[in-house]
Amino acid sequence: MTAPETQPRTETVDTGAGTARITWVPAERPRLLLALGHGAGGGIEARDLQALAAALPAHGVGVALVEQPWRVAGKKLAPAPKTLDTAWRGLWPALSAPGLPVVAGGRSAGARVACRTAASLGARAVLALSFPLHPPGRPERSRADELLGTGLPTLVVQGGNDPFGRPAEFPPGDYRTAEVPHGDHGFAVPRKSGLTEAQAMEVLTTAVTDWLAGIE
Repeated sequence: MTAPETQPRTETVDTGAGTARITWVPAERPRLLLALGHGAGGGIEARDLQALAAALPAHGVGVALVEQPWRVAGKKLAPAPKTLDTAWRGLWPALSAPGLPVVAGGRSAGARVACRTAASLGARAVLALSFPLHPPGRPERSRADELLGTGLPTLVVQGGNDPFGRPAEFPPGDYRTAEVPHGDHGFAVPRKSGLTEAQAMEVLTTAVTDWLAGIE
C-alpha cells in the first residue's frame, strides 16, 4: 500500500493567462483543500499564507498555494482583475483533481478573485484574507458587492488597522468576520500593541481552523 504524500511539492499549470504554479502542502488525512491566491504586492511568501500552510494540514486541510502567471513570469505589476480571474479559472481543474472539496481563498487581490469566481467554479466556501474593501482613503469606492455576492459560506479575516478596510467598515451580510487586533493589510502588528507576530498569526490560524471545521 502506498503511503500518503505528506511533503510539499510544486506543479506548473498552463492557464488562459500564462503559466501558473501551485505549491501543494498536503494533509495526512485530508478532508478539504484550501486554495490560496496571493495579493498584488507580493507572493505566496506572505506571512498569513505561510502560517495557514503550516497550521492547517494537522487538521485535515491540505493547502494549495497558488502563484499567478504574472508572478511566475517575474513581472512586478499585477494584470487587470479579468486576467487574474481567467488564470484562476484555468487552474481550477488542477485544484479539484485530488477529488477533495475545495475552499477558494486568497489575500487582498487574491481574496477578490476567490469571491468573484468561487460559486461558478463549484467551491464549497470562500476565505477572504485582508479583503480590500476600498482603496486607502477612498471609502466611497467600495468593493463590497464582490464580498456580498459570493453566495457561499464566507469568512473574512481582517487586520484591525487595515487601511483598505477596517472591520467596523464592513457592511452587514451573510458572512463571518474575524479580526487580528492592530494588524495592518499584511497582518503586521506594531510593537507597542503588545501582540507579537506569532500571536497575531495564531489568532488568524485559529479563526480559520475553527471556521473550516464546519465546512464539509
